[in-house]
Amino acid sequence: MPALRCSAMTCVYNDGELCSKGDIKVGGSNAMTADETCCESFKERNEGSMSNSMGTGCGCTNIGVDCDAHDCISNDKCKCVAGAINIEGCEACHREDTRCGSFRCK
Repeated sequence: MPALRCSAMTCVYNDGELCSKGDIKVGGSNAMTADETCCESFKERNEGSMSNSMGTGCGCTNIGVDCDAHDCISNDKCKCVAGAINIEGCEACHREDTRCGSFRCK
């Protein structure tokens, strides 16, 4: 499982730049650049919601990452095998506003 850092502070699962969901999915089946990827698991935090209200209850350093970005060098049978990844999108409102900053095309 990759070590994950997430700058999508507007995501309900974000807990101190860690993820409380337990696993995520990176989208972008035809991606050739990081900008063509996104965190499919992103869910915008609504006013009054707690950052970990829908997750496992704590931010995790290492989580399972399913990956649809078939041309990423870290994709092995739709699983991310990178040692660490960064999900970016500090002001994201929608999953399309996020990206896998660790994506590298084969």
